[in-house]
Order: sequence, then C-alpha cells, then structure tokens
Amino acid sequence: MNPNTKVTVATFRKRKAAGEKISMLTVYDAPTARICQAAGVDALLVGDSLAMTVLGYKNTLPLTMDEALHHAKAVRRGAPDAFVVFDMPFMSYQESDTEALHNAGRALKEAGADAVKLEGGAEVSPLIAKLVNAGIPVLAHLGCLPQHLMTSGVYRKAGKTPEDAERLLADARKVEAAGAFATVLECMPDEVGKMISENIGIPTIGIGAGPDCDGQVQVLNDLLGLYAEFTPKHARQYAQLGTLMNDAIAAYSNDVKTGKFK
Repeated sequence: MNPNTKVTVATFRKRKAAGEKISMLTVYDAPTARICQAAGVDALLVGDSLAMTVLGYKNTLPLTMDEALHHAKAVRRGAPDAFVVFDMPFMSYQESDTEALHNAGRALKEAGADAVKLEGGAEVSPLIAKLVNAGIPVLAHLGCLPQHLMTSGVYRKAGKTPEDAERLLADARKVEAAGAFATVLECMPDEVGKMISENIGIPTIGIGAGPDCDGQVQVLNDLLGLYAEFTPKHARQYAQLGTLMNDAIAAYSNDVKTGKFK
C-alpha cells in the first residue's frame, strides 16, 4: 500500500471487499514506528506485548495504562500519519464500562490513537457497542486471550473442537454486530481462521490463525529476532538483529577494554 495513503476504519472494510490483505505490526517506540510507516505497513498496534518485549515483565498482565500510553505517544510522534491501535491493558476495561470508556478515551485524546483493541467475544460485545457509540473505534480480539492467562493457566490454542470453532464464529458475529471494525484471530487452526474470515463482514487479522485471514499481525521483536526469551510457533523471523546487536556491542566493549577504541 502507498505509505502516503491514510488508513482509516473504512479502509479495513474496503480492503476485505477487494480481497487485499492488511499488514499490521506491533510497535513500541518512535524510531521503529517511523520505519514501519515508511515501509508501508497498514496499521501499527501498540500491543500489550510491550510488557514482555520492552519492559521485562514475565507476561502482559502487569502493564499499566500510563505505561501503555507512554509508548503509544511515542509511536504517534514517530508515525504521525499511521493508523495506530492502542491495546487496552489488563484491568483497564474489565472493572466497569465507565472506566473502560474513560481509559479508551484517554488512548484517543492523550496518545492520538485511531482505535483501541480489547480481548473477548460475546461477553464484551455490549462494551464494544458502548465504545463505538461514543465514537471510539474498536478492534476485537478472539481466540487465545493472553489477558486470561491466570484463568487458563497456559497460552492455549483455540477452536480445536467443532464446538469451540462454532463458539468462536458466534463470538465473531457478536463483535461484528456490536460495531467492531475488525477482529484479531489468535492461535487457532487454519481452517477455523478461514471459516470465520469467510462468514463475517469485517476483516480478520490473524496471528497464528492461518493464511486465509484478511490480514496478519506479528510482534515486531519476534519478526526481527530481538526477543530470545520466548518465540511463538506462529512467529516468522525475517532478521536476527539480536545476534547482530550482541556481536556489535561485544566488539565495542572489547575495543574499550583493550585500548583499541579511539
């Protein structure tokens, strides 16, 4: 896509109708946001994965609104013309609809985000409707739900049984009816991702949900080989920058210690 073409929520539906794939990447800072915008990535997600990839937490749950907003502001400064989605942190929207509206509003007003993302299907569809009615675009998130880690105990693949696949489709239809402009599908069999994509009118953005989704999202640090602690099976590595950085820094340190640095 032309990097100078502004992406909006209307763009997502147009791309699905035209059969054109949508690219999305997680981004956490201004320099990488600037690069992603220039490279023509359609949408930037300030994912709650920054808790692990940037801030050093063991999972996404400790991330606060203020921490997420801090990074979202940086992304917006780096990519002023990009379509930016703010990933609502754990417990920023679950306690009450009033708090959810307040926090989602902060994402748009303070960080300049174009939309927010929240996890869940039928159970959050009433909240999605309230946010949309308030003028806040929503990207839904179905399948594996990282913010439910404590209740599931593991990051579990969704849709492995016919019953669960039908539940996911019903959830997708619920979030679509509530007004979500698109939905992430995370960690489910390829055929389930395909089935959902073919049976709803809004775009699906897959992450480990097969090639037939209307778009794909990846964690930038996984894509660039910058996060060695954990590599999801669905991640595709396009570079090994972590290794390059380690070699460069080690060479610098050695030059300093041996007196070669000038």
